[in-house]
Amino acid sequence: MEELEIKLKEAGKISRLTNKTFQFDPRLGEGFFAANYFLKSRKIVENCEPNHIVTMQFFQRTNDAMVCGIDEAIALVHTFGVHPENLEIEALNDGDLVSANEPVLKIKGKYEHFGFLESMIDGILARRSSVATNVYRVMKALKGSDIFSMADRQDEYHTQIGDGYATYVAGIRKVSTDAQGLWWGGKGMGTMPHALIQICGGDICKAADIYHKTFPNEQVTALIDYNNDVITDSLKLAEHLGPTLRAVRVDTSKSLIDHYFDDKDTSKFDPHGVCKELIFALRDALDQHGFNYVKIIVSSSFNAEKIAEWVKLGVPVDTYGVGTSLINNMTVGFTGDLVELDGKDEAKEGRRNIPSTRLQKVPYPIY
Repeated sequence: MEELEIKLKEAGKISRLTNKTFQFDPRLGEGFFAANYFLKSRKIVENCEPNHIVTMQFFQRTNDAMVCGIDEAIALVHTFGVHPENLEIEALNDGDLVSANEPVLKIKGKYEHFGFLESMIDGILARRSSVATNVYRVMKALKGSDIFSMADRQDEYHTQIGDGYATYVAGIRKVSTDAQGLWWGGKGMGTMPHALIQICGGDICKAADIYHKTFPNEQVTALIDYNNDVITDSLKLAEHLGPTLRAVRVDTSKSLIDHYFDDKDTSKFDPHGVCKELIFALRDALDQHGFNYVKIIVSSSFNAEKIAEWVKLGVPVDTYGVGTSLINNMTVGFTGDLVELDGKDEAKEGRRNIPSTRLQKVPYPIY
């Protein structure tokens, strides 16, 4: 990746990515992904009402949303629009916070030159902004705690690249696949899956040993819930590995109750899955046995609300692994409207050209 494509501005905003970054499917320019009625409209306008200059404005209806996909949408227009050098584009930056109904992108030019791209721009902005907004809300809840994106397994693999960029825009730097880091230069990271422990017959110590043998320069972070006995196995592994053990990750299924609670009264709380009572007990056990250096990672069904509660209560978590709530929650939906015709206001009832001092003129091309 060229260094030009990913830099931080002095204001802390990400520099615009260019159409060198995005590997667009050429069928985007053929209308394959466009809503059919936009293609029909393009043909009608070309034949019957050509050369009108229109302004198309894009907005969404959520307050305190983080916009993302702006650069990708601009690159789409610059790549597949007709005579894109004649189009006037004003836009916010990826990572900007926006209010409901605030315009984030305006395109001015001949309708037949770019109008057929409307639904694809809507989709790009909706997906990227939803992911960025979800991550932004999780980051606020963390209040400085560490986080690791596990979103690769929550959707079809083609979504990883764009979703990974949106998570980066919103502040996450730790991702699980190289694809998630492609547009910003990140690399996937991780340790061991449950499958490795299963291959070792459920022996967590053996799994850790062969992991460390294969990657001797890495400390071990071990999944510790395979036998649903988190505290027992964590202490066993810590005794076995000593300082080689960096962290244990608790990923208990919501359908299970850890064996730690077998002889305990759980009538006053829900002991299922990764519950805070288990994590407090795990931290206490590690510290009491001299393993205060072992960090605790939690995953499985964490969202902004749950993280905010745990942070407020001081649950001793070093890193949260979050996946589903980052990407399988479309919180932001975009709409594109024509709001000007030949320099005069013209829009459907209830819509208007909204002035903005935040939009910036975008040059063509961006290189």
